[in-house]
Amino acid sequence: MRVLVTGGAGYIGSHAALRLLEDGHSVSVVDSLERGHARTIEILKDVAGDRLEFLRADLADTDALTDLLTRNEHDLAMHFAALTYVGESVERPLDYFRTNTAGGISLLTAMKCAGVRRLIFSSTCATYGEPSPEFVPIGEETPQNPINPYGRSKLQFEEVLRAEVANPKDPTPLAVVALRYFNVAGCDAGGRIGEDHRPESHLIPICLEVALGKREHLTIFGEDYPTADGTCIRDYVHVEDLISAHLAAVDALEPGRFKRWNVGIGRGYSVREVLESCRRVTGHAIPAVRGMRRPGDPPRLYADPSAIARDLGWSANWTDLDAIVATAWRWMQANPRGYG
Repeated sequence: MRVLVTGGAGYIGSHAALRLLEDGHSVSVVDSLERGHARTIEILKDVAGDRLEFLRADLADTDALTDLLTRNEHDLAMHFAALTYVGESVERPLDYFRTNTAGGISLLTAMKCAGVRRLIFSSTCATYGEPSPEFVPIGEETPQNPINPYGRSKLQFEEVLRAEVANPKDPTPLAVVALRYFNVAGCDAGGRIGEDHRPESHLIPICLEVALGKREHLTIFGEDYPTADGTCIRDYVHVEDLISAHLAAVDALEPGRFKRWNVGIGRGYSVREVLESCRRVTGHAIPAVRGMRRPGDPPRLYADPSAIARDLGWSANWTDLDAIVATAWRWMQANPRGYG
């Protein structure tokens, strides 16, 4: 099949494109390279040759998207392109709604013009906001009450998708799966592509940057939470498992249906557990200092993955934290400057 991958030069999108290409599919990657990396496209081309097409374009360029989808007959789209920093979304809400909501609408418009009616959407657990303790682990029926523009912009596009799927006048109904996932971690086990955010805000790569000497220390934001060691607990799903969930979702696409699943390992690791794992894997001390709590950091956030296991037969293969960290460390050691 031929798949459109938006955001395919970014962390998760590039892993999706790599897996699709390795499985023999053809891929069209769309990325503005505002936050994606041109080097990932070179790596993907080395894998795929002429089965990869790259279009440097913004999601807002509906005409360019339409032209790409029309020139090559696409079976479906996997939509990863987004702005994803929670703190930044508070400071730049307009950019987040423009990219995550309006950009998604532009993609949908192009898909409709080109007759592409199957979509897997990269959503987020941020649409749930701060669920009360009785909703943890978090299932799909947990109320969606996002507390920041990032989560709201993603939820708004989910609502757009629901409305489009239910359109009674559409002769070719849209088929949608939204995957709401938690903390994504690790890198391609083959060591070809990795995680390189600018700036970096994710816990595991920050710990590894300290081990590499790129940072002086890790700051632990709050050590007085009602957890066993006083630090926040989060669900970490390996990026390769996440992509496997996307592939499993392809067969679940059904015209006129909006389906959604949470993707996680079903348990959480605390900040201190992640820190100790990074220390074990790297053999470095990784100094840590105490910081103040950050507003909006719930004590526990992790998925209830029972629905996706039941419906799609998906479960995480990578559940050992040290093994997950080791894949990220291997790539970072080989690429200490990232894709730079």
